[in-house]
Amino acid sequence: MLLLTALGTLQQIRDAADELDRHDPSPADAVSWFEESPGKFRLEVYAPTKQDAASVEAIVGAAAPELHLKQKKVKAADWVAMSLEGLPAVRAGRFVVAGAHALARAHGGRTRVWIEASEAFGTGHHGTTWGCLQALEGELRRRRVRRVLDVGAGSGVLAIAAAKTGAQALAVEIDRRAAAIAAINARQNKVEPRVRVIAGDGARYIAHKSFDLVFANILMRPLIRLAPKLVRATAPNGTLILSGLLRSQAPLVREAYANRGMVLERQIPKEAWMTLVWRKPPRTLRFSA
Repeated sequence: MLLLTALGTLQQIRDAADELDRHDPSPADAVSWFEESPGKFRLEVYAPTKQDAASVEAIVGAAAPELHLKQKKVKAADWVAMSLEGLPAVRAGRFVVAGAHALARAHGGRTRVWIEASEAFGTGHHGTTWGCLQALEGELRRRRVRRVLDVGAGSGVLAIAAAKTGAQALAVEIDRRAAAIAAINARQNKVEPRVRVIAGDGARYIAHKSFDLVFANILMRPLIRLAPKLVRATAPNGTLILSGLLRSQAPLVREAYANRGMVLERQIPKEAWMTLVWRKPPRTLRFSA
């Protein structure tokens, strides 16, 4: 495993991160950026091989030639260990998400979600997961959520958070290893009876069902491709929360869902990312003459 880092302006770092995120498949296992000091930002990219690292350098060089990438080897096991030790608790509305090390130190009357850093995406630290949790908080302030669908569930953090507020959640994850981790997380959070984890595309479990709230924290292309199914799965007057999007990608997704009659109620930006909150209008009543 190789770690590539660079320091630069906000615009340089965002340009590089955005370009890396546009590549599908990406040569990077993980891309993150943050403000290291006032006006100075840091890009961190993990690449599994030297060839992938060379591809990362080429992509970053084309997007932000001013950036100078430094490279060093890190052990995969050390990377996970650093994540476990270094990740602080994440707070989003009533929710606090953390591994056991940070959750034990968290105080206050919040809903606690125990998620350890692992191979499955979703510790709450990424801007997309945080945005989804904030959107869930907004929904819970407005109404009680009873039936939840989480597409691309990863660690199961969103389904588990919803279940902790009393909802029944169906978590669908195409990656079988991640689905197994989500099931373990549901059990550790003592919500296993209210969270059903499906490994695979979950199509037959979703067909002919509707949900009060649907999460899809995936990527732009699958969000657009799945628009008909996700809209159909959202109950009338229900909420659809979409994330996994760069801010620059949001307009294309907005167009895809607005064209299907969905009403955009809220946009939640976080760093380079955007979460979109949609409402499905009630059914139109038809009167016969």
